[in-house]
Amino acid sequence: MINLYGKTMSQLAELMVQEGQKTYRAKQLFTWIYEKKAKSFDEMSDISKSFRDVLKEKYCLDKPSIYVKQVASDRTIKLLVEFKDKSKVETVLMRYNYGNVACVSSQVGCNMGCSFCASGLLKKKRDLLPEEMVGEVLVLNDLLEEEGQKVTHVVVMGTGEPFDNYDNVIDFVRIINDQKALAIGARHITVSTCGIPSKIIRYGKEGLQINLAISLHAPNNELRTKLMKINKAHPLEELIPAIKEYIDLAGRRVTYEYILIKGVNDSLEHARELIELIKPTFAYVNLIPCNPVVEKGYDRPDSATIHAFMDYCIKHGVNTTIRKEFGTDIDAACGQLRAKHNEE
Repeated sequence: MINLYGKTMSQLAELMVQEGQKTYRAKQLFTWIYEKKAKSFDEMSDISKSFRDVLKEKYCLDKPSIYVKQVASDRTIKLLVEFKDKSKVETVLMRYNYGNVACVSSQVGCNMGCSFCASGLLKKKRDLLPEEMVGEVLVLNDLLEEEGQKVTHVVVMGTGEPFDNYDNVIDFVRIINDQKALAIGARHITVSTCGIPSKIIRYGKEGLQINLAISLHAPNNELRTKLMKINKAHPLEELIPAIKEYIDLAGRRVTYEYILIKGVNDSLEHARELIELIKPTFAYVNLIPCNPVVEKGYDRPDSATIHAFMDYCIKHGVNTTIRKEFGTDIDAACGQLRAKHNEE
């Protein structure tokens, strides 16, 4: 059966035409699905019973189920959600003063193999479909509804490499951005990639105003290859020009994510190299103090080192921030997602 949560408005309109319906039926269904939050086709009272029977026969409105729910001391929520095939991923809700941010996984497992990240401990089993990623957000919305709130921002920064699942991720962001669906503003959606140059350029041609974040984490090839095996396939000499082309195409800045690891990439010399590397791209830097992952053995720098790195970057003209941490006590922080039940 076709899960309608996975269809963009245009895709749904095409399906309706194939069913002998008018294209307006797609908007009607979107209204029932997202605005009225219909849980079944039987609730759609302004659709004829004969066509509702067709919908029930061929289509569904399935969301993932909550397998495990954890709530951190800072009220961050981490869910392990389960799909129809019994595979599971983690999704996280972070509460900022400006809204509720959902961190969405895009794959079951991850093949990127970044040496500091728990997500790669489970090798990629499959890509997530658009309806499964939409389902992650909807399940969080169901929880927030009890508080009279909803997800206002989405970051595709959970388990998986989004650009290794490009088409499904693009459909997902188009659905959640659609004013007739979840209506999450483009500037409130961020897709993060380890750096696949061809996909970065393709993303720039999509005509989307959705944010792009680059997981950089090192200022030179030697160190980045040690931390991120993707750099062997796509070294900085390929990545940085692709980012420049993206900026020209999209007219949007990128954000570089840089995990600070004690004694590895946290010196002022590393900061100097970073500034030289990204200078042609006129971008932001988001510093992320390393979060503990038992199997990895990395430590975070002390506060003085972290702030010295940030201050150096700012002093040299790079807009730099330190990411606020959420859910560290339930392994929900950056680099800690792993869906342990999938490893059993």
